Amino acid sequence: MNTSLVWLRDDLRLADNPALDTAVRAGERIAVLYVLDDESPEVRPLGAASRWWLHHSLHQLQNDITALGGSLILRRGATRDVLPAVAAEVGATSVHWNRRYGSTRAIDTELKVSLPDAHSYTGSLLHDPWLVTTGAGTPFKVFTPFWKSILAGPAPRQPLVAPLSIVGVNAESDSLDSWNLLPDRPWAKDFPDQWTPGATGAHERLERFLNNGLALYHRRDEPGIESTSGLSPHLRFGEISPYQIWHAVESVVTPETRANASRFMSEVGWREFSYHQLFHNTDLHRRNLRAEFDEFPWEEPNPDHLSAWKKGTTGVELVDAGMRELWKIGTMHNRVRMVAASFLIKNLGIDWRIGEEWFWNTLVDADEASNPASWQWVAGSGYDAAPYFRVFNPELQATKFDPDSLYRARWIEEYNTPLYPEPIVSLSDTRARALADYATMRGERPPQ
Repeated sequence: MNTSLVWLRDDLRLADNPALDTAVRAGERIAVLYVLDDESPEVRPLGAASRWWLHHSLHQLQNDITALGGSLILRRGATRDVLPAVAAEVGATSVHWNRRYGSTRAIDTELKVSLPDAHSYTGSLLHDPWLVTTGAGTPFKVFTPFWKSILAGPAPRQPLVAPLSIVGVNAESDSLDSWNLLPDRPWAKDFPDQWTPGATGAHERLERFLNNGLALYHRRDEPGIESTSGLSPHLRFGEISPYQIWHAVESVVTPETRANASRFMSEVGWREFSYHQLFHNTDLHRRNLRAEFDEFPWEEPNPDHLSAWKKGTTGVELVDAGMRELWKIGTMHNRVRMVAASFLIKNLGIDWRIGEEWFWNTLVDADEASNPASWQWVAGSGYDAAPYFRVFNPELQATKFDPDSLYRARWIEEYNTPLYPEPIVSLSDTRARALADYATMRGERPPQ
């Protein structure tokens, strides 16, 4: 019997996994491999919150694979060395993986040449980025026509079913605990109360959203109510696929919830658009997509201001609530993410890349495409970005989207008491400075 090697990355699921499905259908023995690669120069090492998630997701996946008769091989090291070595150890006659779209594609391209009968598949996106182009054959730089072009095409394929059994291969494997993915401080102690990593947790969360959140999704910008899906970390680690989400939504949508369903799926579309950007700009987390922002007059960050932002002690309520939510449970409501990012960039005058790096380390859904693309959107330096001169006013945002203070009171323990700090900066003064800096970048006279 031949042996297939299935290499998992950001696709930690058994159902709707094209690489695994192909190997199972071939009726071969299957070696399932995950490589923790912190060494290859193309790899951006995971942040602390993501490593917590990965540990628990791999633990759940190990149990799922074992229950089907297989085993999950864990190895650590540079992928260019590890993958060929494992392929030789197990006598692999074919190798299968689902595609990635950032700088790590360079590794995949090399391995496709050197490994025996290597195949890659579309498993993480609805469409490979090179298939979605403008009429002129160029990449889209604006979301609306990008998403319209996808909606105008064929419906996404139906999800693939999970295998009923796996004929496994015995091979040496690292102990998951030996990777030390969990933080050495009790920082993430509240994460388990909020999250259940793994495919089972992903589908339970999707079901709750379809039963309860979808009907409220028109209120998704209100952080004090439960109207969003919370699926982003599950999507980031591939515990659920966009195909599964798409068809699950379509199976329950009614005339009354059609508008909300369309809004929700457009958020899945923004994830696709972010990967579209990453594919064409693999240094998305380092380089301004709009080159004129290379001339922006960033100053050295005020360390006290940056620390206050990270700790949620700026004296600006909505920003502080979001940053404390982030530290407590590894996530932040999307509307508040925009407000917190705008405050860092435009009111504190700190380079967007510094904020992106902090989110990369503290978000459980830190995604190599969505995280930097979102920061560039707020900064005005990315595709289809908010203009730099659009400065979110945190006080007006709180009044509009958290009118009953539910969100702020939930996350700020000393909310509305004398213990809460005074604002570290004037919103009006710092907004004026931000607009002056923008004018300087453009070679214009700063506003008086």
